[in-house]
Amino acid sequence: MSRSPRWLWIAVLWGGMGLFDATETVFSMRSQGMHHNWPQLFITILLSWLPWALATPVIMQLGRRFPPTGLHPLSTWIVHLGAAAAINFLSSAWRAFMDVMMNPWAKPEGPGSFTSLLLAGLINGVLVTIIFYASILAIAFVLDSREKIAQQQAETARLNEQLSKAQLDALRHQFEPHFLFNALNAVSALVRENRNDDAVNMIAGLSDLLRRVLQDSGRQQVPLYEELELLDKYLAIQKVRFSDRLRVDAEIPAELLQAQIPSLMLQPMVENALKHGIAKLAQGGAIRIAASRVNGDLNLTVFNDGPQLSSDWHSSGSGVGLSNLVTRLRGLYGDQFEFSLSNADSGGVLASVSLPYAAAGGKER
Repeated sequence: MSRSPRWLWIAVLWGGMGLFDATETVFSMRSQGMHHNWPQLFITILLSWLPWALATPVIMQLGRRFPPTGLHPLSTWIVHLGAAAAINFLSSAWRAFMDVMMNPWAKPEGPGSFTSLLLAGLINGVLVTIIFYASILAIAFVLDSREKIAQQQAETARLNEQLSKAQLDALRHQFEPHFLFNALNAVSALVRENRNDDAVNMIAGLSDLLRRVLQDSGRQQVPLYEELELLDKYLAIQKVRFSDRLRVDAEIPAELLQAQIPSLMLQPMVENALKHGIAKLAQGGAIRIAASRVNGDLNLTVFNDGPQLSSDWHSSGSGVGLSNLVTRLRGLYGDQFEFSLSNADSGGVLASVSLPYAAAGGKER
């Protein structure tokens, strides 16, 4: 709670206490047929709570400096007992002063001496002071504990966010050398086959692709259309390698092009389809990329008509690219995503990702 609202609550609390005390006293005495200077009595009782209103922030500050659960209980209680005694004295002195100045009880012989009123107030105020002081300490302790917990939770959330981002960045940076290694292997294969012109074209395409990847290296998520543009550059490189053995189809509704997805998400799915599917077919094959939206989720699939998965296949054998992708998805979406790699009913292999739909700007619809 900030200081200004806390002062406001203090004023409301003690002002309410004073109003209740003054109103209850005046109406009770009038109902008994007593005759007093009612306006002066009301004002005197109301203002008698002023010392407690002024003392409350002091007590709260002392509670922070000398918490009851601190390491030095003796010195802590000495401080608080001394503060309570001082508040009792000041409050009693203030009440005695008000009585002497305003004579609210309308005593014919006068209100009495300041000293006698002060002594009576000190004796009568001991129990009340202890109760009020302890209550304020307890309230201050609860409020400060809630503030500390909220601050710790906010700090923990901030650190977790930073850690998550660092982990995701590390995974992304782990992926980029892996992708480059595979691309250079493809260039090397072309050179060994004496396809030098194709190797030069692939290097040029690779340079263009890497430039684009580096430009996007600071973003974890990108619009789907940007990911497709980058994927086109990657496929252009692969078409140099596979020539007319590679066919690519895309079924992407225009209304989904602004959907936010993790950067470099489709590339490892397509690379897996090429490496374990199309590359094993002498006649080549087809890759089909599709997107759809179902019940607030964005579904992305990459199908290849290559050989199906063996019966003993499992996800841990999917290689660095897909394993890296699944780890990134878990870091970004927790348990709110699904990834699967399975045999298609009509033959071939289907890689599928389902994640919460969010348009550009990060707003879910």
